[in-house]
Amino acid sequence: MLKALYKKGFEEPTPIQEKTIPLLLGGARDIVGQAQTGTGKTAAFGVPILEKLPEKRKTVQALILTPTRELAIQVAEELNSLKGNKKLRITAIYGGQSIDRQLANLHKGVDIVVGTPGRILDHLRRGSLDLQSIAYCVLDEADEMLNMGFIEDVELILKTTPAEKRMLLFSATMPKEILRIARNYMGDYELITIQKAELATRLTDQIYFEVALSDKFEALCRIIDIEKDFYGLIFCRTKVDVDDIAARLIDRGYDADALHGDISQTQREKILYKFKNRRVNILVATDVAARGIDIQDLTHVINYALPQDPEAYVHRIGRTGRAGKTGTAITFVTPGEYRRLMFIQKIAKTDIRKERLPEITEIIESKKASIKSEIKNIIESEIYHDYLGMARELLEKADPEKVLSALLKHAFQKELDESNYNEIRSVTVDTKGTTRLFIALGKHDGMTPKKLIRMIKKEAKIPDRKIGKIQIFDKFSFITMPFREAEELLEIFKRKQSGKRPMVVLANAKANKEKLYP
Repeated sequence: MLKALYKKGFEEPTPIQEKTIPLLLGGARDIVGQAQTGTGKTAAFGVPILEKLPEKRKTVQALILTPTRELAIQVAEELNSLKGNKKLRITAIYGGQSIDRQLANLHKGVDIVVGTPGRILDHLRRGSLDLQSIAYCVLDEADEMLNMGFIEDVELILKTTPAEKRMLLFSATMPKEILRIARNYMGDYELITIQKAELATRLTDQIYFEVALSDKFEALCRIIDIEKDFYGLIFCRTKVDVDDIAARLIDRGYDADALHGDISQTQREKILYKFKNRRVNILVATDVAARGIDIQDLTHVINYALPQDPEAYVHRIGRTGRAGKTGTAITFVTPGEYRRLMFIQKIAKTDIRKERLPEITEIIESKKASIKSEIKNIIESEIYHDYLGMARELLEKADPEKVLSALLKHAFQKELDESNYNEIRSVTVDTKGTTRLFIALGKHDGMTPKKLIRMIKKEAKIPDRKIGKIQIFDKFSFITMPFREAEELLEIFKRKQSGKRPMVVLANAKANKEKLYP
């Protein structure tokens, strides 16, 4: 029964998958699953539902309710990646997205709807969504829906569904209200309880660094170099990113490899064999390609790209800090991703602390300490005898200190060269969800608040309500806006003015004035 899961790219099912999938594929009972975030719930219900639903029905066959839009998007994306060649239409419906787009998708015909209670209820009232024919209804993270005050909406939705449907409820905890939902709206159900002996998050030191998108690779190199024995997984969002980061690491002299869905099974096995045996110490991968990988003694997991949801985050960092050993999970966060990081931290019930990136001088000093330690080990182990003759010849002709300095320069000049590293811009994240931008135009350029707003709306089509405080000075200006819109604007001006003086950058007044107006 677990072959369906294996075919979708999993090598080993998680406990919740191992218990849930056979019940859904073979039985008829409803299911209540008590499991923490990060146990693989989406695939546990997703794979069998995808296997059992017929194609081309053009009516909604399954409804999945989630507490947040972020989780709705993630579940829909996961189901799309799991369905393979099966012709099933899956859509996410949530507040904050264009209602017209959702209406168009529903009108075309959808097999699986993933959504938040409020927006699902809105469509039911409009008559644009009909749940009378659903065969499956899933409540994902039911306790979070309770905590967020959605239970009344959930009950109203459940009353519009057929009695003969199959219902699944997943929750990390089982408060009385959740048990009441199960009692009132579910038939004879199977209770599945998955208890983790020890949460990976407790054994993993979790850190995030605030970094601009363009500085992520430089930050990655600094993290790798500051660690004496780095052995880690680096997660990227797309196959293109995986190939790009792996190639750039190899160009910088690191032992790295790439793993994603376009790599053949034979090549995948070779790559994993090299990584498990430390012939390469860095593996860059996508979430899907990394499923089922069980590597002991990983020192680091790095989220080069922030995962979409808490479950993916816990899955990723759970690959270090295993078997009672501690590990380090590092996440790079751009200003526009801060709110999502806080959402992940809240839902995963974990603590991710902010740290500063190591300075270039700190990395060089760390490397020097490692070199001295290695030389000391060679002396203590007495494995230098083949070189004693050459050493005596050199010492006869020059001062010992000069000889040793020359040898160190010859052996480590490239490794200890500070010019190997580039400067990283300072990034400040506003926890209220906005960021401040520096505009290299001011009163002397004829700039006014109205002209600045007009320029921004022309380039990025950002609505007035998204534009916050504006300050116009003689040679430059500042403007405040939400993270996502700020990143969009930065990217647009970066493309438009390649090789020219930057027009729009993240605000760091002193540094920018010195750079643009020396």
